[in-house]
Amino acid sequence: MTPHNHHSAPTQFVYVAGIPFAYRRFGKPGGVPLVFNMHFTGTMDHWDPAVTDGFARNGEVILFDNAGISSSSGEVPTSIEEMAADAAAFIKALGLTEVDVLGFSLGGLVAQTLAVAEPKLVRRLVLVGTGPRSGEGMATLTPEAQEIFGATYENPDHLWLRVHFSPSQRSQAAGRDFLKRFRLRSEGRDPEVSEKVAPAQIEALMKWGAPRENPHEYLKALAQPTLVVNGGSDVIIYTVNSFILQQNIPNAQLILYPDANHGSLYQYPELFVRHVSMFLEEQGRGA
Repeated sequence: MTPHNHHSAPTQFVYVAGIPFAYRRFGKPGGVPLVFNMHFTGTMDHWDPAVTDGFARNGEVILFDNAGISSSSGEVPTSIEEMAADAAAFIKALGLTEVDVLGFSLGGLVAQTLAVAEPKLVRRLVLVGTGPRSGEGMATLTPEAQEIFGATYENPDHLWLRVHFSPSQRSQAAGRDFLKRFRLRSEGRDPEVSEKVAPAQIEALMKWGAPRENPHEYLKALAQPTLVVNGGSDVIIYTVNSFILQQNIPNAQLILYPDANHGSLYQYPELFVRHVSMFLEEQGRGA
């Protein structure tokens, strides 16, 4: 059997309550799979091949579109809790009983909720560019995010240069390298999300970020070893929220990358893969 990678892995489907969920599964089998949860309006093809293929060298990687996203059918939920329930149902539909979970941005909110709700299913947790309930600046999109997402771009992909990378020359150069990798998969790409996705996801984000009493109490129930990662200058979900997560999750580590915005994992892909792999392999992933 020919081993697949980010560019060649076929899109497959598994049915959950009659709804087909699109996913791709590749890498070295035999260990605990790493399930990726994507950011706002993202699809399976918004992941960086340098990251996914980096993890696939030593373990199995699973990318998927949650309900209503791109190649998956159904409706996009308007709460993080429903998104997490859909993610759990998808994982179980694959016949998996234990996974590691990586969540980026909105996907990090889903990943937290999934880990709390399914403590036996989720072994280890990686939270990237994300934040807690009622986080700092999370009651609405940050002013910077509103400006970035509201602007027009001659090349639509250039939106991601501003979302994921800082304005510095070095960071923008890393961003241009990311965009080259981002478009390398030319066949069988996910379609862009429909116009229904952003409003539903924004509603879910606003519910998550709304002020409430004791907003971080739920994090004490997150028993899994957790690695929190972000750029030192995240303007989409402010970096301070990563510190709040690390301070309130009982067994959490924190890594901040320099001169990096929201997409620190795309600016430092090799370093990110190395750091996360060390964290996951503490209990033998891929062994």
